[in-house]
Amino acid sequence: MQKKHIRWNTKGSGPVRALGAMSGTSLDGVDAAVVVTDGESIFGFGQTGYRAYSDSERATLRAALERWHGPEVDAAALMVTQAHAEVLSEFEDVELIGFHGQTLAHEPRGRGTLQVGDGLGLAQALGLPVVWDFRSDDVALGGEGAPLAPFFHFACAKWIGAEEPLCFLNLGGVANLTFVNPSFDNPEEPGALLAFDTGPANAPVDDLMQKRLGLPMDRNGETARGGDVETGALELFLAEPYFSRMPPKSLDRNDFSEMIELVKELSNPDAVATLTAMCAAAVVQGMEHCPKAPKRVLVTGGGRHNPVLMEMLRVSLDCPVLPVEAVGLDGDMLEAQAFAYLAVRVARGMPTSCPGTTGVKALVGGGTVSAPERAYNQR
Repeated sequence: MQKKHIRWNTKGSGPVRALGAMSGTSLDGVDAAVVVTDGESIFGFGQTGYRAYSDSERATLRAALERWHGPEVDAAALMVTQAHAEVLSEFEDVELIGFHGQTLAHEPRGRGTLQVGDGLGLAQALGLPVVWDFRSDDVALGGEGAPLAPFFHFACAKWIGAEEPLCFLNLGGVANLTFVNPSFDNPEEPGALLAFDTGPANAPVDDLMQKRLGLPMDRNGETARGGDVETGALELFLAEPYFSRMPPKSLDRNDFSEMIELVKELSNPDAVATLTAMCAAAVVQGMEHCPKAPKRVLVTGGGRHNPVLMEMLRVSLDCPVLPVEAVGLDGDMLEAQAFAYLAVRVARGMPTSCPGTTGVKALVGGGTVSAPERAYNQR
């Protein structure tokens, strides 16, 4: 049966049923989620979906990491597009798609940023306009190109009725923190947001588990729970210059790949416990940059399922650390929902990043909008 879609006018101002998709640095699969929004407020959340990558697909992505061109990148782009088409085709009654693609390389102060996936091809396959390439314009104007979810985090803070400053902490392959002051009316106002990558999160643990044990992750923190933290390795990690840099700042997935070298002589439990402690310590150090003490930290991403990591954060921070489900949000889908929300903002000419979130020189509404029949840029 052919899926039913709603046609819409980008020049309108009412709520839109937007579908966002995210394939993150953990390389686990594609998250997809519907958000009803006008690009400012959230009116509701809709259907969600997930399409896991197979072992061979993850191998395709790993072979392309840190590459900017070549057959490995082409193979990854094709696979990413096909995987997204599969999961997104299962959704009905949507008007617009936000397609992040898969980040393979990220050097905002060097060669730029690369997210692979064919947005125009996806638009043709699904018969819907697709917003994609969200990060390039931000980098071109001097921004970090990441993180991009903070404008959505601001809308979420409004949606849950927050009145005091709070933080959203995303624990994916990389950890990023968004400080939100909900007393402001708009996310682009100076002081409303501060966002940056605190350091690596799940990626080093996942890579070590894959290399040593053939497992994709430390499920439920079971390996870390049986180990001891090597404080010498932790101190060497925290001495990295990145942590003394003022935000905004961002990381590539493999920027701290040498972390595994710091624990190479340790047993599996001790190595994983130490890498987990490195993630927590980087978050704690990053919290010092917040302009005000947050009243709570809401955690999203796969790392919130790791009780060892969550406990490390709770004992180290001076405020409650809670999964976002505690306030009625979906931590598995928040990134996908963010790109649904951002897609509406891009299509309607609204900013998606600002100096406080990426360090960009001016407000940017980055992204390309591809219609099923033709492609055009809406800057």
